[in-house]
Amino acid sequence: MNTHLYNSKIIDYYIKLIKQKYSHINVNDLLKFADMKPYEVADQSHWFTQNQVDRFYEKLVQLSGNEHIAREAGRYAASPDVIGVMRQYILGSIGPANAFDLINKATLSFTRSATYESRRISANSVEISVTPREGVTEKPFQCQNRIGFFEAIVTVFGYKLPRVEHAECIFKGAKSCRYLISWESSRSLTFKRIGVGISSLFVIIALVLTVMGEWSLLISLLYLFVPIVFLLAALIATSEKNELKASLDHTNDATDKLLEQIDTNYNNTQMTNEIGQILSKCTNSDDILALVIKIMKNRLDFDRGLIFIANPERNRLILQAGFGYSPEQRDLLDSVSFHLDRPESKGVFVVSFREQRPFLINDLNEIEENLSKQSRAFAKKIGTQSFICCPIIAGDRSIGLLAVDNIKTKRTLVESDISRLMGIASVIGISLQNAELIEAKVRQFNSVLQVLAASIDARDSLTAGHSEKVTKYSVGICNELGLPRDEREMIRVAALLHDYGKIGVPDAILKKGGKLTTEEYTIVMTHAEKTREILSRVNFEGIYCNIPEIAGAHHEKIDGSGYPKGLMGPEIPLGAKIIAVADYFEAITANRHYRDPMPLDPALQLLRDGSGTLFDEQVVDAFFNYYAKTHTATTAALHGNAPLSGTLRSPRIPNQARVSFRVDGKTGFAHSEDISRGGAFVATDETVTEGSPVELFITLTENTPKIEATGRVVWLNTRTALKKPNYPAGFGVEILEFKGMTERFLTSFLNGYTSTGCPQGSH
Repeated sequence: MNTHLYNSKIIDYYIKLIKQKYSHINVNDLLKFADMKPYEVADQSHWFTQNQVDRFYEKLVQLSGNEHIAREAGRYAASPDVIGVMRQYILGSIGPANAFDLINKATLSFTRSATYESRRISANSVEISVTPREGVTEKPFQCQNRIGFFEAIVTVFGYKLPRVEHAECIFKGAKSCRYLISWESSRSLTFKRIGVGISSLFVIIALVLTVMGEWSLLISLLYLFVPIVFLLAALIATSEKNELKASLDHTNDATDKLLEQIDTNYNNTQMTNEIGQILSKCTNSDDILALVIKIMKNRLDFDRGLIFIANPERNRLILQAGFGYSPEQRDLLDSVSFHLDRPESKGVFVVSFREQRPFLINDLNEIEENLSKQSRAFAKKIGTQSFICCPIIAGDRSIGLLAVDNIKTKRTLVESDISRLMGIASVIGISLQNAELIEAKVRQFNSVLQVLAASIDARDSLTAGHSEKVTKYSVGICNELGLPRDEREMIRVAALLHDYGKIGVPDAILKKGGKLTTEEYTIVMTHAEKTREILSRVNFEGIYCNIPEIAGAHHEKIDGSGYPKGLMGPEIPLGAKIIAVADYFEAITANRHYRDPMPLDPALQLLRDGSGTLFDEQVVDAFFNYYAKTHTATTAALHGNAPLSGTLRSPRIPNQARVSFRVDGKTGFAHSEDISRGGAFVATDETVTEGSPVELFITLTENTPKIEATGRVVWLNTRTALKKPNYPAGFGVEILEFKGMTERFLTSFLNGYTSTGCPQGSH
């Protein structure tokens, strides 16, 4: 019969006994003969068939040479080393008779093959009947295993080995196996029996002496009997007190351990909930995995951790995140993947993923037979000896694997660790599934936006790509201003759709090669309001709800001269101010039917001239900062210092160089944020005065001479007045003079930087 009847814990007890007393036996060979896998034994929820258990026992008897090893294993299964906290409860039950009731219930979790019934016969004897379930065929060694288990229960209390009579046996024709278990009496019970005997004897003697009239002897006997009674009473009371105290101590120990376990479970649940709440705010897979790894590293007591996610084809597990590994080990991990599409693969990771079961492996040698030569070599290189792996499940399918191990602390991995990790793994699975759904919707949403934007640009080959370029500039400005991600996303979408109202402008006007008439220009101006009207019909929600107003206001001007509503300054949404700058610059530098593109320097100068009147000054500054970092342009053009040349004369680059300075009679130490031949920004909390002369000493790299220069403070960025929000506190310096040959070294450094293709001025 192939029904799975025996929990893997039974085999686990045998294996622990083998390792303790029969170390010469190869456990892997024994399990292989019984068609058992080490990871199945490690899985506390796995069940084996009668045939597997029979083969295991037969081979074990052969290898150990001990025909009574089943009885020995039974004793071991109830030993203090094995039953742990349960032992404290057994000891707390005040005697074996009460303990058998508990063990009777506990053994039911180890086997489905039989039912147990316990009946108390006396204070020091019980009868236990074991009846096989219908259709189950047991073997004689299982009777011996039970006898050993019953013997261990009695000896746990400090008694001598009990007497176990196997009165009836199913292998001798009975319907059940019946066991009569008796043990020596406790001290208190022995004293009670002695007291009863002495009392009975006294009563008999007293009756005889009374009949004989021997009153003097009766009185003498009474004087002798009373101290003996008191002595026995004291011995009984002391014995009972000691037995009760021992029972209470064990119960308290068990309660403390149980409370400790409850506290651990509560903390695990609470931490799982906290992780769930944190991850619920993440909307993409990368953020989720990075956050989980950070939490595991900071909150859990594991030395190392890994997260594998199945690839889209679901034929391999790919490493996505981890902690605790050296760079060399991480390179090894990145180079390996676990194949899921090979039926012959029996590795623990693959089985855990396929069967959605966690595993605790405390000795890698136990599963060596299930590892390929390559896997064994790999495990040795990264130093793994014991580990836990848990499947990451989303819905009803596995999507990845979570694994941890300890190599520095050497803390033994235990069952409670599995519970904790399974809780975390389930949260990861739900979060990744939600993120996948959100990412799919975002991709769909973005594709629709791209189509809408392209449908407008496609009406005219000359304006193709206009919306995407405006969006690129707008996002760059947002980044410079340090706007939150949600606000950046809203402005990005508004920039993509800012010209959608042009769908209502006739081609004859939109593509006109000459100057527009007043009437025609009036029609063109309507596109802003039409954009707002059309987009307001779209069900934009959440962070996108203000898109219609922002996109419809991108032609408003700071001084109120814009359209369609003539809004001024603070009345204009920030997103509209940003799109206005991006749209204006892209329009004047692009080719149109009625004019050629404007050269870069005049275009930049026009934008600079409109700062503070037509365009928001901070937004213009942010655009210039962004453009300086991402495009080749002159410092003069970007800072509004004529004449303009259109060549790269003094590049402005990001630089975190060490800087010391003297200004206003004070000496300070700081670092630079950016630098050019014309100036630098010095990041410091030191208070300085605008216009003050300053001496700079800049260390670009360890291999270049110190740059010495004099200049003046031309602008300030204080924590209370951030002129440029994307910069830290500090001050901008205009360099007036270099000392010695240091200008040559700075020039060489700047030229070397720009020749590498690095973005100018990026942080």
